[in-house]
Amino acid sequence: MTLMSIEKKFRHLWRTYGTLNNIVMVVALVVAASWAWGTIAQMQTNFAAQKAVDDQRRELQLTELEVATLQYQQNYYKSDEYKELSARKDLGLVLPGEKVLALPANSQAVKDADAADAKRGSTQATQAATGSNLEQWLQFLTGQSARGLQG
Repeated sequence: MTLMSIEKKFRHLWRTYGTLNNIVMVVALVVAASWAWGTIAQMQTNFAAQKAVDDQRRELQLTELEVATLQYQQNYYKSDEYKELSARKDLGLVLPGEKVLALPANSQAVKDADAADAKRGSTQATQAATGSNLEQWLQFLTGQSARGLQG
């Protein structure tokens, strides 16, 4: 296309569509689009600000709960009940009329037996967990898994 034919087409389009009504409509559409764009941008800004405010409120509530918890702990540590329990535990003090039962520390044989029981329990749990899901359900429903734990 030559420059002359482009200019000719442009003049034809301007005469056909360049009416006052069409120009007003285009300007109105541009104004409406810019207003919508600005509104959406402002809504996004407001949303981000509200989210920040909500985060600050949650943080404030958490801090208030922590302060209240620390105050309760402080009151507990100041109480006579805590002082009595602490004296019993740390100093070995007792009230009049109470008898103290002192037990010896566990022997090595007892510690070894506890370790063996714990090991045997974990081994049985891993053995019971073998097999497919269907097999495990069938064992559970028929009671075979309970028999293995008892014997």
